[in-house]
Amino acid sequence: MTAHKLILTLDDAKKIAAGAEAEAKQNGWPVVIAIVDDGGHLLHLQRLDGTQYVSIQVAIEKARAAIAFRRPTKIWEENIAAGHLRYLNLPGTLPIEGGLPVTVDNQFTGAVGVSGVRSHQDAQIAQAGIDVLLSNK
Repeated sequence: MTAHKLILTLDDAKKIAAGAEAEAKQNGWPVVIAIVDDGGHLLHLQRLDGTQYVSIQVAIEKARAAIAFRRPTKIWEENIAAGHLRYLNLPGTLPIEGGLPVTVDNQFTGAVGVSGVRSHQDAQIAQAGIDVLLSNK
């Protein structure tokens, strides 16, 4: 049996970024949008005008945490808020909402991390980008 691995291409990353940027601009939210492949390697980074520079690293780390654990970073934020502090010691976790894995045909192909506004707004922007990619598949 031959297995086929799907990959997140630069073109895919640009589609995600365009969808995320449109959502951010529609709401007037200055953010950084980071997209990584399934190994956590940066494919695309976009910093909208007016975004604080610290959001660059935060967005990248949100994306890396989302693909490393194959789940939204919101999971870690909720666990920490519930008092499960042991999760703070897991390498690669970032307990701040706004990092989402990208799955295509049930395969993890990469992740999106957004930083710059409230964490639930970051997640909204990331999801908008993913939705654009998936609507074109």
